[in-house]
Amino acid sequence: MYELKTETAFDGAHFLTDYYGKCENLHGHRWRVVAYIGKEALETAGTHKDMVLDFSVFKRTVRAVAEELDHTFLVEEGSLRPETIACLESEGFDLTVLPFRTTAENLATYLFERIAASGLPATCVEVYETPNNCAIYRP
Repeated sequence: MYELKTETAFDGAHFLTDYYGKCENLHGHRWRVVAYIGKEALETAGTHKDMVLDFSVFKRTVRAVAEELDHTFLVEEGSLRPETIACLESEGFDLTVLPFRTTAENLATYLFERIAASGLPATCVEVYETPNNCAIYRP
């Protein structure tokens, strides 16, 4: 198996619903994303001969997915009253409403699925919410 790895990061705020600790309050992270793609064999012809994929294509795709979340407030769908959402939007805040609790584990799964949906042979995604703590999703 051949694998490639690339990293990017995004800044985003969130809070955890039904959590009884500091993370129930609104706070932010510099989320570090480490993505892996892989293939059993290298390409045999064309511009990607003897490669899994051109790194520039890989990096561009992972960065584009992370950029969608950059400097947004990651909100679990249904966790805030509709009036609160409307008020935040009317104040000009960028919200990303997601259909899951915004844990590092769920973000790793979400990012993996977005990368795979772009056509890349994703094998694993790691999401760090601090320099020392990460969640890993590998199907």
